[in-house]
Amino acid sequence: METITYTQVQQLVEKLPETKLPLAYHFLLELAEKDVDPQSPQADFLRLSPEERHQLLSEQAEQMKAHYEETADERTEWQAGDFIDERKA
Repeated sequence: METITYTQVQQLVEKLPETKLPLAYHFLLELAEKDVDPQSPQADFLRLSPEERHQLLSEQAEQMKAHYEETADERTEWQAGDFIDERKA
């Protein structure tokens, strides 16, 4: 995501007709009042120590292993069979 400056936002607001200013104001006010962490989950993950990341990934791998073991029959069923080329039919 590109960096947006206050000046760019101000210039954009100056282009708005007066009838739209209340809408823009309330939208910006709502954004300013929200207690939102601007960091992404990926950034949070990267701030973990290597040991914590390894532990988290190990736990997720175990969960996926269990999921794939539980759904093996279903997956085999929909993956089995011949491919049919419908263009030749």
